[in-house]
Amino acid sequence: MKFGVLRFPGSCDERDAALAAAKVGEAEILWHRDAEIPGDVDAIVVPGGFSYGDHLRVGAIARFSPIMAAVDRFARAGGPVLGICNGFQVLCEAGLLPGALLPNTSLRFLCRQVELEVVNPETAWTRACSPGERLSMPAKHTTGRYYAPEPVLEEMDANGQIVLRYAPGHNPNGSIGDIAGVANAAGNVVGLMPHPEHAVDELTGSVDGLKLFASAALQPAVTVASPPATASSGSPTPSSTSSSRSSGASPTRSSSPSSA
Repeated sequence: MKFGVLRFPGSCDERDAALAAAKVGEAEILWHRDAEIPGDVDAIVVPGGFSYGDHLRVGAIARFSPIMAAVDRFARAGGPVLGICNGFQVLCEAGLLPGALLPNTSLRFLCRQVELEVVNPETAWTRACSPGERLSMPAKHTTGRYYAPEPVLEEMDANGQIVLRYAPGHNPNGSIGDIAGVANAAGNVVGLMPHPEHAVDELTGSVDGLKLFASAALQPAVTVASPPATASSGSPTPSSTSSSRSSGASPTRSSSPSSA
């Protein structure tokens, strides 16, 4: 199982996500200007951070990065995609997940350990979990209050798209219905505000986050057709773009985590 972890300008949790994914498979960092996802990548992680400095609106610029068109094709073909914190915001902006993330009711940045309850254990990212199981993970964000209109919430509930809820007393941001994580109708795309990649080692207090990555490893591989090549002498090809970027975008199994 190979995970592709996106990197945007301003991402800060992509290395932790790659190291977490490497505990159940392999991991490779994918640069935001790449136009295609490598054919050997089986799952995509859109990590946390502050893509493009959160300018305009959280996730609003990153959703236009070239690689997001490839993520869209991958997701619509059934490939598993996980959005964590800022990645969740990006997926909502891209229309791959319903709803939106609004500023916390406190209007302040928060960082604390929270407990989540598994509502739907049948998604691509929760198959290793049990219904009602509690998962402990850290949450750290300013814009994490999930919102969707009531008719949309009713449809999501009926379709099993509410994946995770904050346990009683653990909603840190005022999310409607205590919603912490949601899925698309097919269940292969999931987004959540807490950070599973920071809950994969007993030394940090919890290994519950590993269950999300292990769930994706149970997925069969998905083949996604590449879009037709377009002739353009002024634009670099995906291969030339890939070869010209810095060594920081290389596979991370042998890399040490950054100080961020």
